[in-house]
Amino acid sequence: MTGAREPFAAVDVIRAKRDGARLRDEQIAWVVDAYTRGAVAEEQMAALAMAIFLRGMDAAETATWTGAMIDSGERLALATTRPTVDKHSTGGVGDKITLPLAPLVAACGAAVPQLSGRGLGHTGGTLDKLESIPGWRASLSATEIAAQLEEVGAVVCAATPSLAPADRKLYALRDVTGTVESVPLIASSIMSKKIAEGSAALVLDVKVGSGAFMKTLGQARELARALVDIGAAHGVATTALLTDMSAPLGAAVGNAVEVAEAVDVLRGGGPADVVELTLALAREMLQLAGLGEQDPARVLASGEAYETWRRMIRAQGGDPDAELPKPAHVHVVESPESGTLARLDAYAVGVAAWRLGAGRARKEDPVQAAAGIRCLAKPGKRVERGQPLLELHTDTPDAVAPALEALTGAWAVAERDDAPAAGGEGIVLETVRA
Repeated sequence: MTGAREPFAAVDVIRAKRDGARLRDEQIAWVVDAYTRGAVAEEQMAALAMAIFLRGMDAAETATWTGAMIDSGERLALATTRPTVDKHSTGGVGDKITLPLAPLVAACGAAVPQLSGRGLGHTGGTLDKLESIPGWRASLSATEIAAQLEEVGAVVCAATPSLAPADRKLYALRDVTGTVESVPLIASSIMSKKIAEGSAALVLDVKVGSGAFMKTLGQARELARALVDIGAAHGVATTALLTDMSAPLGAAVGNAVEVAEAVDVLRGGGPADVVELTLALAREMLQLAGLGEQDPARVLASGEAYETWRRMIRAQGGDPDAELPKPAHVHVVESPESGTLARLDAYAVGVAAWRLGAGRARKEDPVQAAAGIRCLAKPGKRVERGQPLLELHTDTPDAVAPALEALTGAWAVAERDDAPAAGGEGIVLETVRA
């Protein structure tokens, strides 16, 4: 509850936003701090979150709110001789891009402090994927992060508890109060953690489509603009790419299967869409880091990025040569007819992978390292009746039936061979800059 010594009353801040007023900087700084230390009750912040959801915040309010979230904790001091640049994705299906991207950009001369998260629902988590590598550990101290950045150039690990603690508390509240979809709250949540990491530059991968949080281009543009504006307000060079998430990214969706696909990319192979997006994001990151003269395609082809990957995995206790976990059970889904695969819904595939054990319904749930899906055909490809379309991987055969249920209506096979392929215009749809 609000004490007598507090400079504001929470109910007054709630009423102001409820009635459509712009919150003053000092009100925002106080309410975020007071909520973090327990002086503003959960039900009061729930009411304020709903008021923000309904009334919105302008760009200046959102930047101030983000700053207050950052100030609730510590900032990493990244003492490195390399220019620092980070990447954040808003989440998708088969989105393993961090895995090849971080070592690639590091091999080009930058330092990439990639503090990542775990999967929830139909979207996968980078840490869950990497933990399928025997011995690899996600938790590093600030000292270990700094040392690895200097020695290897890239680190992918869990965020330290001291970074933006207000965001962790507010995120959990939003999840149970129907206020997750607020663009100012989404943008401030993402950017508070990324700015607190201490990187000088940031490239955002804002997903668009059925497998993304933002289903339409208009929604994605709004979020991208909010993110880029926050970065600019806090002195972080920021660019956002809007990228297609109507179909799964690559052929692998899950944990170990995505690691294997990322390694294929680093060794010069891999699906074309994964390579395309990896290089597009790398070019933007290098440009913002002042390393625009570097050619990430050449570095990827040279094997340098793969060697950086191996050093990055070893630095965190992992064995890059170890065999990845294999599923106890594989179920093959066949095409019911011949023609062109016109659609493969990303959201349905993501939910199916989750039900197979690759994801979690609650943050405390375990995941199966070997669970996931391999997409054996992608939109635009010719398929024959009886041809395998999907491989469902799981250690629990009872999970296959609910996964198949999730896949009902997930694909469409057109009779004509010239049916349009989903995402045929390329995976990068638009770029938003400061």
